Amino acid sequence: MKKFLLPLVALVCFGNSIGQQPSTYWQQRADYKMTIDVDVESWQYEGVQEIVYTNNSPDTLNRVFYHLYFNAFQPGSEMDVRSRTIPDPDSRVRDRISKLTPAEIGFIKPSKLTQDGANLNYKVAGTVLEVDLFAPILPGQSTTFNMEWLAQVPVQIRRSGRNNKEGVALSMTQWFPKMAEYDFQGWHADPYIAREFHGVWGDYDVTITIDKDYIVGGTGYLQGEPKKKKGKKSWQFLAPDVHDFTWAADNEYIHDTYPGPDGVVLNFYYKDNPDIAENWKNLQPKTAALMEYFNKHIGKYPYKQYSVIQGGDGGMEYAMCTLITGERKFESLVGVTAHELAHTWFQFLLATNEAKHEWMDEGFTVYISDYAMNEVMEEGKDNPLSGSYRGYRFLASSGKEMPLSTHADRYATNRNYGISAYSKGAVFLSQLGYVIGEDNLQEVLKRYYKDWAFKHPTPNDFIRVAEKVSGFELDWYLMDFTQTSNTVDYAISSIENTPNGAKVQLERIGLMPMPIDLKVEYTDGSEELFHIPLQMARAEKNNPYPGTKWTILGDWAWAIPSYEFEFNTNKEIKSVMIDPSGMMADVNMRDNTKKL
Repeated sequence: MKKFLLPLVALVCFGNSIGQQPSTYWQQRADYKMTIDVDVESWQYEGVQEIVYTNNSPDTLNRVFYHLYFNAFQPGSEMDVRSRTIPDPDSRVRDRISKLTPAEIGFIKPSKLTQDGANLNYKVAGTVLEVDLFAPILPGQSTTFNMEWLAQVPVQIRRSGRNNKEGVALSMTQWFPKMAEYDFQGWHADPYIAREFHGVWGDYDVTITIDKDYIVGGTGYLQGEPKKKKGKKSWQFLAPDVHDFTWAADNEYIHDTYPGPDGVVLNFYYKDNPDIAENWKNLQPKTAALMEYFNKHIGKYPYKQYSVIQGGDGGMEYAMCTLITGERKFESLVGVTAHELAHTWFQFLLATNEAKHEWMDEGFTVYISDYAMNEVMEEGKDNPLSGSYRGYRFLASSGKEMPLSTHADRYATNRNYGISAYSKGAVFLSQLGYVIGEDNLQEVLKRYYKDWAFKHPTPNDFIRVAEKVSGFELDWYLMDFTQTSNTVDYAISSIENTPNGAKVQLERIGLMPMPIDLKVEYTDGSEELFHIPLQMARAEKNNPYPGTKWTILGDWAWAIPSYEFEFNTNKEIKSVMIDPSGMMADVNMRDNTKKL
């Protein structure tokens, strides 16, 4: 096959037509201005919100939707019932929501909503606010929504809440009425059942008034010193070009800063607890090193600050910050920080719809953070993703695998979701490197960031970038590995000596096609490699093993289940092995090596 490479042409960031979208790319915009007043005795707060919403779509909008995430933390909510009926409930949730008292539940109760000054009719439907507009929003038009609301912070159960298990007072995630996203697939007003998120890009101006003894950290840039008034302080933050806003507060926080790459200020907020102080101090240079790794291998972090905050119920990524539990062993503390920091690139900058394409943020994050940990923590692993491969093979062999195209809320079990999103998603990226070559994969990640940061890329957008960089046709790869549960399974059927060398016969057992790397090892210790291109890929990768003989054979067409070739050698063959790298996710590797 003749090598086919496309030039790396820079794309126009906003006007390109790459992807599943039927026309020129567009995205909505929502600019927020919010003020809230928090009562730390009742755990309630009053809020005032203004959203300037711009309809960049070609469609006329007659209604809008808001997310009211805190309403999930009420007995009988969809999150509550799902947790009590799924076969393997999250241990952090289980039946805890069903037992919340009126003083412990969460809620967001809008009391007034207007559009350009006109009162609107609306309906609360669980965690979604359904709003009929006073006037339609025409394409290219902006309108202003004003809302007043009362909210109660739930007892900390999942991500958000008060008084988490480590004593952090307020983990304020998904805490405000948030405009749902509308894109080329329509509205995404998903109920909150415990999974992931999708948001509208915009600027945020947020003022939080809270008890004077509390320290606040999170998304955005603090505007001067907090202003004191009647036993409280008002903290104002500005956050440009984000699609969420998160904060946390506690009256025992220590706040450290540490210099990050390129002038970025790294903030660390953690409880005044001598048992964890050393780990949190040692975490700081590691966080800087991790950010440097991601800058190098994906693209430069574009904001001026990033905050690592003790809070929440494990680890979760947010705009310019993460909330993590902090009473961990040092390696675990660095590991969770690596993962959540990596999410800044794979979700908060490359803002995929996590509900529909959860594997693109979780899997890609596992991939890059595992490699980052291997370098920054000097772990010395030959394959940092070996655990992800094991997890995927377990799921693929269980008979319970569901395609990666499954909506995040629709997986039959939490384990199925977790292995699919995290392990199989990571294998998708790693195995792509096997298909197109590791050098191409590294270029793909950088090009993907360059073309799609501050947008909402889809799986097709990513694979089109990979095609442009590598010259491969990859629709088959995206479809088989993400839209089906087809598996990769190849075997060596036979090896026969011939008068001038040997004849090898291979068999495709699984339904998913792949190109094949084959290593022949001789009894004298020498090796040579053969590469069998996949015909439908229409290209072949460069030799990934410099210094070792690399022979490209004829294409293997997918529908033909067997492949045979002969080669000349005067050496005695010891063994033949499919995929010596181990990066092809063959579900049965026992028949991948044959000795003569």
